[in-house]
Amino acid sequence: MKQVRFGIVGMGNMGSNHAATLASGKIKGAALTAVCEASESRRQSIRGQYPGLAVFATSRELFESGLIDAVLIATPHFGHPADAIAAFERGLHVLIEKPAGVSVSRVRPMNEAAARSGKVFGIMYNQRMNPLYAKVRDLVTSGELGAIRRTNWIITNWYRSQAYYDSGSWRATWAGEGGGVLLNQCPHQLDLWQWTIGMIPARVRAFCHFGKYRNIEVEDEVTAYVEYANGATGVFVTTTGEAPGTNRYEVIGERGKLVAENGKLTFWRLREPEPEFNARNTVPFASPEAWRIDFDHFGPSPEHAGIMQNFTDAILNGTPLVAPGEEGILGLSISNAMHLSAWLDRWVELPLDEREFEAQLQARIDRSAYRAEETASR
Repeated sequence: MKQVRFGIVGMGNMGSNHAATLASGKIKGAALTAVCEASESRRQSIRGQYPGLAVFATSRELFESGLIDAVLIATPHFGHPADAIAAFERGLHVLIEKPAGVSVSRVRPMNEAAARSGKVFGIMYNQRMNPLYAKVRDLVTSGELGAIRRTNWIITNWYRSQAYYDSGSWRATWAGEGGGVLLNQCPHQLDLWQWTIGMIPARVRAFCHFGKYRNIEVEDEVTAYVEYANGATGVFVTTTGEAPGTNRYEVIGERGKLVAENGKLTFWRLREPEPEFNARNTVPFASPEAWRIDFDHFGPSPEHAGIMQNFTDAILNGTPLVAPGEEGILGLSISNAMHLSAWLDRWVELPLDEREFEAQLQARIDRSAYRAEETASR
């Protein structure tokens, strides 16, 4: 194969953006050949915008058309696993939008189908392409920071007005999205949180506020405390109702501290590991010597286009994926645990009790104001 023929399921905001990127020729070795969209008016508009592009009404028609080698799924959260499984069964490579789905138990069959298919499976975790977070991961995994002791992420610059939520009946509902800020805005940070330090929490205690700032069903403010198996702790704070917002990520290890904020990364590196200093020190108010290292010239991040190029290269050349689709379940397990902790008002351990989570989620879906009208695009 010399060129990957892409199809897109769902031509809403994200699907349309991905279509424009593919059609522009920015992705080497890739071509947009077909899309599917449930809305007739949108289909007409797509035909006018992309003459010669095959446009279908259903994903099944797209998958069976013979016009594509890979599919990018950009539908609402609930539909990702079913469409991905159907695509794998028809021998297609699959790239899904985040999140992988609404729950661990619904996503696992998709991962299993990917493994059976032998096809390339990716997820649109475009922030993994950001060189700033790649550097955080490098400093941690290389051992430069030493054993992790604490993490802290304040991510409150996801401001959303009531007008945003009113723009789609499925938005911010349990039946339409399956969650709020944790499932819509924060999947990137929840993924980066575990990806940069290489571990997920052992247990979670979260406090979620539902419809605190907006007239919505789901959470729009979250504060969570986590504990890791190695004894480290972490705090995660997020909201869509705060302005101006903050995006500050701290990782503290035995050899220093990393702070990522405002597009810059600062590393306070200890001259010697803190445990070693403490063992030899006899001065009551002494502290370890620290050197400040600033990283502030990372350059632009390739974002979505970077993930699409990497995915295409994986198909054509066997290039390792930056964001394997199977790893979508990791960040999702953290958000599921946060929801369940808030709903039950107690600690939740990981791995998650999937049956308990599903029962709690389904109860909220059953009471949701949204009644699963057909919505094929994000």
